[in-house]
Amino acid sequence: GPTPGPPDGGWGWVVVFGAFISIGFAYAFPKGIAIFFKEIQDFFGTSYSEIAWVSSIMLATTYGAGPISSILVNRYGSRPVVIFGGLLCGIGMVSAAFCTSILQLYICVGFITGLGLALNLQPSVIIIGKYFLKRRPIANGLAMAGSPVMLCTLAPLNQFLFDNFGWRGSFLILGAILLHCCVAGALFRPIGADKASVKTQSIEEGKEVLKEEVTKDAIEMNSPTNIPVETKTEEEEAKDCCEKVNKYLDFSLFKHRGFLIYLIGNVLMFLGFFAPIVFLAPYAKHIGIDEYSAAFLLSILAIVDMIARPTTGIIANSKWVRPRIQYFFSFSIAFNGTCHLLCPLASGYTGLVIYSVFFGLAFGMVCAMLFETLMDLVGASRFTSAVGLVTIAECCTILLGPPIGGTLIDTFGDYKYMFIKCGAVMVLAGTFLFIMNYYNYRMLAKEEKKRKAKEEDPKSVRTENEGRNNRNKETVEDGPELEPLREEQEGLKKEVNGT
Repeated sequence: GPTPGPPDGGWGWVVVFGAFISIGFAYAFPKGIAIFFKEIQDFFGTSYSEIAWVSSIMLATTYGAGPISSILVNRYGSRPVVIFGGLLCGIGMVSAAFCTSILQLYICVGFITGLGLALNLQPSVIIIGKYFLKRRPIANGLAMAGSPVMLCTLAPLNQFLFDNFGWRGSFLILGAILLHCCVAGALFRPIGADKASVKTQSIEEGKEVLKEEVTKDAIEMNSPTNIPVETKTEEEEAKDCCEKVNKYLDFSLFKHRGFLIYLIGNVLMFLGFFAPIVFLAPYAKHIGIDEYSAAFLLSILAIVDMIARPTTGIIANSKWVRPRIQYFFSFSIAFNGTCHLLCPLASGYTGLVIYSVFFGLAFGMVCAMLFETLMDLVGASRFTSAVGLVTIAECCTILLGPPIGGTLIDTFGDYKYMFIKCGAVMVLAGTFLFIMNYYNYRMLAKEEKKRKAKEEDPKSVRTENEGRNNRNKETVEDGPELEPLREEQEGLKKEVNGT
């Protein structure tokens, strides 16, 4: 039968709870694991930059495998992908407990667990969209709250586990805890699949043979490996493949001014985004603060982050900020950088607590607007493919950020240069975004004005239309490359005005 619309409640809230768990692990785990770094470093006798690669590879895999995850969800649905992801996470952490070299940690923790977390993230976001329509902002907000809540609990828990079981024992236990993602995945009941089974049950027991046939049909209908569908020609499959790639990655976005500004700014920003979180607890231990207080700094950061995200969302949606959301975004990035620049001045635990509060606030602000600003620039229709391209580009800088920070710590034997590097990079990114978006807003206004002037002047309209027709002819002959950017920009302006 026809699939019903999103129920906006009911089982949807159970799905939100599942998403809360899997999204929470996906975001918080790479940060919470930093608690063990100082000890693992002493154990293997490695440098700061070598240990930082563990977090980096994990974060980069989680971000970079996003498109793979989306394709798998389209093919098999959310439930199996999340359950498989949970299994990968568990396997990765349990095997990490038996590692004898840092390289094996890269593979087990960085790559296998990172991939598992990536398979947890996308499906959870996608399935919420299937279960909710009207209440989607609330549902998404609740699910996204999983990240700070998990970080809050994971940091002290990891420290407790380490004190009692050492890092190997902790990794075993964490592997078991990550298997809860499989439970979360099991809650992701696919919508509209249970209708067929109801139909088969409604047939009376007298008609056994008929019932068996119907059941067989129902099974065939529901099974992903549907025999008639599979008999495609190879050409069709190749075409399908190209279309799929195009759906996730629309390369014409590279001719889009707003998108390019966002991309350059963000790639820069991610060079300094995660390193301070990765090194916060080790830094506190380095100054001589006890382990639990060091772990508690991450919890403080997470609690503030939890409050900052929804608040930022509300402010960014207000009628004063919404039309100029890009400025707000660039401000929050620069604010983030300023926090890191001031961190080396923080002496003692009180100073670090104040830093954690401000860092949590700045981090939450950036996270809350990360995708909102992109949607504002490219419009909802091209958003999916824009996210794909951005995450692939960001991967490199996410991968390099923490190890560069680690190298600075190794070289100078002091953490302050790492904080200064992150701060400087983020202030630079924020300033770049601010100036370029100012330019972009000016250009958009100019183009809008030009269009208005042409609409008012009837003579110019006629010539404009003739010109446009000629241009269209040229465009058809020369291929889509020559399609002027201005028209695309006008379309964008309409979209922005429409929202």
